[in-house]
Amino acid sequence: MLSCSPTITTLIYSHRQFEPFTASPTRSLRRHVIRVSSDRENAREVNGESIFLRTHNAKSTSTLLRHLSPIDQLPEQKCEVDTFFVEDDKDKMLEFSLDKRTPQFPGSIYLDSSISQVQRVLNSGETSSEFQGVDIDNGMLMRALEIRRKVTVEVFKDCMKKGKFGITYSENLVSQIPEFIDFVMIKAVSLKNSAEFSRSSFNFRVQVFIDQSGVVPLIRWLKHNSLSYPQIGKLIVRSGGIIGTIRQFVEWLKSIHVKGRYIGVALTRVEGNVLERSIEDLNEIVEYLEENGVRSDWMGYVISRCPEILTFSMKELQNRTEFYLKMGMDKNDFGTMVYDCPKVLGYLTMDEMNRKVMYLKEFGLSDEDMGRLLAHKPQLMACSIEERWMPLVKYFYYLGISKDGMRRILTHKPIIFCIDLENTIVPKVQFLRDIGIAEDALGGVLVKCPSVMTYSLYKKIRPLVIFLIARAGVSQDDVGKVIALGPELLGCSIAHKLDPNVKYFLSLGITLPVLGKMISDFPLLLTYNIDILRPKYRYLRRVMVRPLQDLIEFPRFFSYSLEERIIPRHKIMLENRVNFKLRYMLKSTDEDFDARVKEAVDRRRRFESGLAEQPLSNSEDEEDR
Repeated sequence: MLSCSPTITTLIYSHRQFEPFTASPTRSLRRHVIRVSSDRENAREVNGESIFLRTHNAKSTSTLLRHLSPIDQLPEQKCEVDTFFVEDDKDKMLEFSLDKRTPQFPGSIYLDSSISQVQRVLNSGETSSEFQGVDIDNGMLMRALEIRRKVTVEVFKDCMKKGKFGITYSENLVSQIPEFIDFVMIKAVSLKNSAEFSRSSFNFRVQVFIDQSGVVPLIRWLKHNSLSYPQIGKLIVRSGGIIGTIRQFVEWLKSIHVKGRYIGVALTRVEGNVLERSIEDLNEIVEYLEENGVRSDWMGYVISRCPEILTFSMKELQNRTEFYLKMGMDKNDFGTMVYDCPKVLGYLTMDEMNRKVMYLKEFGLSDEDMGRLLAHKPQLMACSIEERWMPLVKYFYYLGISKDGMRRILTHKPIIFCIDLENTIVPKVQFLRDIGIAEDALGGVLVKCPSVMTYSLYKKIRPLVIFLIARAGVSQDDVGKVIALGPELLGCSIAHKLDPNVKYFLSLGITLPVLGKMISDFPLLLTYNIDILRPKYRYLRRVMVRPLQDLIEFPRFFSYSLEERIIPRHKIMLENRVNFKLRYMLKSTDEDFDARVKEAVDRRRRFESGLAEQPLSNSEDEEDR
């Protein structure tokens, strides 16, 4: 232990004005507070009693000298002791000077006055003239900054607690706004320069700035408007400390019918900072969209799904709009397209839009065709050429589908160019192979009925095939033929269409195996409504007086119109007293039917006159065969 000189002891005694301790052997406090010096020079006589003054170690002596004297007047030996003190206990000094004060006790050397020099350096951010020569390392400053940050966080949490927020919510929100915490810390430090807060503590200045900014009531209001804490955190950080702009933009979004959690999506999902735009610019964007077919009550939905629109300049928005209008799309179609898929307007770059349109035009589509196609299925523009379209086109070529066939698929069912190839289309094509459809017929099935590729394999296609085999009388060998000839069957409902039709035909006296053969010859037999089937059957049996066997031999009878084909031709046959099988009666064109009737009438006349010994015409013989 370093002993102090009588002068230092006297300074300590006079400065602190502590009461002296008497040298009584019965007092136990002597063990803890007073060190008895063996040097008789440190003793004094006060009122006849021996008084032992306090002595201090090197650290306390150095700190006291720093407090009482300018640093340039300290002896060289004491400066060395002080350097030893700073290097050894600077972390502890930082904790005392920047964090909450620890309880003090009489005689403690770490009073507020003893660390005022350090506070002036770290609080104001400026080095006073008396410390300009002191070298403070970066590590010490970073630790001091981290302590300040922790203090700011704790004060912010206390303000959140006063605002009736839970501990977990406060901690989660604080973790999202480190930049705002630093901003609050800097502003609190700058308040030190104000005369009003020159003698205030750092904690008090932080609390004052948080209260003045109104951030806690804003958080409560944003939470009430269904914004999550990550969204609130992003908005606070993006505001740059100007908290009032957040409420202003949220109110504007609510005025254009953006609702619920989509308010936060619209403000935080875009790469650009929407808060930097003026309300006048945003109103101009909305007015332009309304002029081009986007209804005002659709605007909230469009902005919610594609907030990138809010970052466009008017020139860029006009270029994107004219891109679609030049393809023959009117304003109503454009507004509907933007409502169905808002991404087509704001998600893609102009280069991507041009590339996709040019790729689709390679199938032989004109500008007008493209306009109608995109108005009907704008989701096409959101698909990737390399990842979605090119593999699909190669697969169609592998199945033998020509470019014209692909064009038909694209125009009739454009959603096929948006669905996944490996997980959706390939398993269905493989199933069609497994049930017996020939390889060269697969492409024709897909072109004839593109919707097959959009049906569920396990909920639609497989159950229908099982129904045809188990309950409609179709054999396993013929089920592939049935699907190849009538892929439209795969789109019919079993409960509402197929099963009632099967029951109706069975009720006519047709057996299940015979019905299976009829379906194999004419798969669309099961696709007609019973209300259409019943009048035709009644006319066949009651008016034409034809046996059921004629219907079994020619099930396509139900495919012809009763008013336009069956009744007129039956009347012609009655007028000319001729009779044909249903196939010859209905299948031929009007010219062929008239010629056949004329030939039959001539043959009958020759027969009646005894001159008709001519055989049937070659064409009828061939049809009979």
